[in-house]
Amino acid sequence: MAEENAVPALGAELQRFDYPWEVHRLDVMVGTTPARMAYMDVRPDRPNGQAVILLHGKNFCGATWEDTAGALLDSGYRVLIPDQIGFCKSSKPREAQYSFAMMASFTQKLMDERGIADAAVIGHSTGGMLAMHFALMYPDQVTHLVLVNPLGLTDRMAEGVPYVPLNELIEQERQKDFASIKAYQRDVYHHGQWQPRYDRWVTMLAGQYASADGEDVVFAQAKTSEMILTQPVSQHLERLAMPVTLMIGMLDTTTFGKGQAPQQVAQRLRPIPELAPEAAARIPDARLVPFPDLGHSPQVEDPKLFESRLIAVLRDRQDGSKEPQ
Repeated sequence: MAEENAVPALGAELQRFDYPWEVHRLDVMVGTTPARMAYMDVRPDRPNGQAVILLHGKNFCGATWEDTAGALLDSGYRVLIPDQIGFCKSSKPREAQYSFAMMASFTQKLMDERGIADAAVIGHSTGGMLAMHFALMYPDQVTHLVLVNPLGLTDRMAEGVPYVPLNELIEQERQKDFASIKAYQRDVYHHGQWQPRYDRWVTMLAGQYASADGEDVVFAQAKTSEMILTQPVSQHLERLAMPVTLMIGMLDTTTFGKGQAPQQVAQRLRPIPELAPEAAARIPDARLVPFPDLGHSPQVEDPKLFESRLIAVLRDRQDGSKEPQ
């Protein structure tokens, strides 16, 4: 179990945090600044001819998908797992103007680089919001969109969440440490329940801030928080023409923007599980797969249950059969 007062300095690019498979890097340009996008590209022993792309959330990394990726590999899927620019093992240029469109374009470039014409795209949390942007920009390259407790099912600014200046977001990020990250995840993601194995993921995040180059992490995290608020995608849900599955841990209380909203706004903001049914109803070909006893990260909280449902969903959509069992 990680000690809150002894977080290792893991480096702003997680140089001292091991990933489950070999990490490669794609050269990209962020404005006029060269940057590198880290990723894992893992091939199964018995391929089924299908590829899956796993998109991490804001407080997560490619490594967080380890259990899910392993199950997909066992089922024959090739698995591509990028760390987005600004996160984890990828570059964090201070001058970057972060956008979902930029991240989607780099993800598409990575697909081209690795020779993947199309794939099922699975996005969790902020990665779900990115997955929706990606699917709108590159619909012909998405065979199936799977959204796991995604942000972006509503426009928080339109609901009254105020803009917070970047300098204030930067200062908020500077206050984060192991204890604050763990408390937030325990209360919001894991409905008050905690298991010692979750400490690894808290250490992964806190160890970036604790590094000598931790200010690079602070700036990237602040700018991506600004991105989430100011670049909504929910107005385009009806345009998602591919099969879409929303996999929702129903005990999740994640409500982006609630902490910065005035009380009269905050009290009417709804968390992801309350937004998901309405979002699914707006998407032409969508289904909802609920996990009644799980929270924001069902793939972390109960990997076996999540993986069985995910594999069933992917196979069902390929076969054209009915509800997965």
